[in-house]
Amino acid sequence: MRKAESQPEKTESGWRVDPAPDGRGTPAQSKPPMIPRGRRFFWFVLGLLALNLVISFMTGRPEERERVPYQPFFVEQVEAGNVEEISSQADSIEGELKSEATFDPPGDAEPVAVTGFETEVPAFIDPAELTRLLAEQDVVINAERPDEGRSVWVSLVLGFLPTLLLVGFFIWMFRRQTRAGGGGILGGFGRSTARRVKRGEQERVSFDDVAGIDEAEDELVEVVDFLKNPERYTKLGARVPRGVMLYGPPGTGKTLLARAVAGEAHAAFFSLSASEFVEAIVGVGASRVRDLFKQAKEAAPAIVFIDELDAVGRSRSGNVGGISGGHDEREQTLNQILTEMDGFEPGTNVIVLGATNRPEVLDQALLRPGRFDRRIAVQPPDRKGRVEILRIHSRSVPLAPDVDLGRLAASTPGATGADIALIVNEAALFAARRDHAAVEQRDFTDAIEKIVLGAERQVVMTDADRERTAYHESGHALVGMLTPGADPVRKVSIIPRGQALGVTLATPETDRYSYRRDELIAKIKVALGGRAAEKVVFGDLTTGAESDIQNLTQIARSMVGRWGMSNAIGAIAVTDGREDGLLLPGASPASAPTQQLVDEEVRRIVNGAEEEVTELLQRERPRLEALARALLDHETLDQPEAYELAGVELSQLDAGHPSEAAATDR
Repeated sequence: MRKAESQPEKTESGWRVDPAPDGRGTPAQSKPPMIPRGRRFFWFVLGLLALNLVISFMTGRPEERERVPYQPFFVEQVEAGNVEEISSQADSIEGELKSEATFDPPGDAEPVAVTGFETEVPAFIDPAELTRLLAEQDVVINAERPDEGRSVWVSLVLGFLPTLLLVGFFIWMFRRQTRAGGGGILGGFGRSTARRVKRGEQERVSFDDVAGIDEAEDELVEVVDFLKNPERYTKLGARVPRGVMLYGPPGTGKTLLARAVAGEAHAAFFSLSASEFVEAIVGVGASRVRDLFKQAKEAAPAIVFIDELDAVGRSRSGNVGGISGGHDEREQTLNQILTEMDGFEPGTNVIVLGATNRPEVLDQALLRPGRFDRRIAVQPPDRKGRVEILRIHSRSVPLAPDVDLGRLAASTPGATGADIALIVNEAALFAARRDHAAVEQRDFTDAIEKIVLGAERQVVMTDADRERTAYHESGHALVGMLTPGADPVRKVSIIPRGQALGVTLATPETDRYSYRRDELIAKIKVALGGRAAEKVVFGDLTTGAESDIQNLTQIARSMVGRWGMSNAIGAIAVTDGREDGLLLPGASPASAPTQQLVDEEVRRIVNGAEEEVTELLQRERPRLEALARALLDHETLDQPEAYELAGVELSQLDAGHPSEAAATDR
């Protein structure tokens, strides 16, 4: 049960708050608590309603007048000499009768007794004729309305009230911005938009919530210890790094690591994206940087986390031009960040954490010692790390007894923490749709297939298209099973998923960090397997191999131009290293003769692999037919079924050396 909070009490010296139950008091306040925002809004609306009533009263008519037609009632009353006076304004006429007259409205309405009236003069009436008629009957004609004295007040209210309200609004905005430290009405443009998380305001994230990136955690433990015990280092003359750069692929946990550092150190946490600094107004980004670092110093110990730092921290030596003013604004923002980090005093207990997916495009001034002088790589987790991440994300998920986290981790090589979180969530969704009491292994398997291969599509294919797709996927699978160095085949399917009409899933047994030349050639051969199977069986080709050709071309070009695996080129980087207008380190555009030589080498590698794959499928045509017929009957083949149909002993796959897989006859 929640304890009652102490209420303020009015005293002679001001407002006092009673001490809390734990004995800690609150200093006396010199003014009463502010009116809640909702109540202030209520009084504001109530005041507007009252003002509207006053204006309505002042503009209302002193008495009700009956609206009558110009002809025949008004003209008849004038001709009868019963009109005493009228007041005309534009086309409207108001007046008084000398004696009461009866007006019989058209239709079934009851007759009305009229003394005061109003009417409209039609546009086609001759004003001179009307004036003559009124003069003959001695009718008093007024140019203004009879309530002239009241019109003066109405004019004053309607003329000055909007101006007073506008001036009051600007005064209120100015005082509000001044109290907030914004420096005036326009000061909010230059204020930092960082989201500040104070100590204890939200659930604390610790290193227990981070797994799979132990090396990065170890690097940050020292930062946490400095924020908690700075005197331990300062007494020995040591200085903690002013900035720590976290870099790595998206989804590896850079933001989570920054939050964990703040949680472990119990420090204030300022978080924002670098793109939030820059606005259309030049100079706003630099002003926001100054305000951010000012707030961080006041809240020290504090951590400033700037995500996607490359948005403002790109190298100033490239990408000159672009939108007018945008480049200058980004440069000013970058210069202000450099200045603020240089301005840290030794005792300033503020650390800047930056995160980026592309450290190669950052300006070198950011990475020099004294600024971001510690750089930590945050890479995708290994198999052990994926198991730990699965445990963390499945803490709130009921798991069935058949769930094997180790097997799941082995089937997701290269997955990041964000990928694993998505897999766990998709598995829970599958279990909910199937009314399972707990998430089963099958739910996880289907979730992985959905994310890796794509969601199943309901596509109606002709028998000819299904048959061609079956041979295409069988060609991929058979080449993968019979080629030394290829990754083991896990599943073959002709069920349309994503943009593909069929898929062949092949993943390594262990995490791979480098590949030999023969393993890369094996990847090219597997990619060519579908195209070669169509050519062997049907004698022609289709567009189904588009993505395969793109993948194998990229591998072949990298072998020649990046990895030095061609004797004709040698160990020279000759590929175009430009990315988004920036020239990557160590690369230069190739000359025309060199580029021609690269193209020839790529073509030689691909053509040689295609010839070998075609010969293999022609020689093993019976196995290809067996796989294709089984796919047409069952649509999906798991690893044991596929290897049995191909006559390959699954036990010969060495978990540590998938390149040593061999084929045996049935």
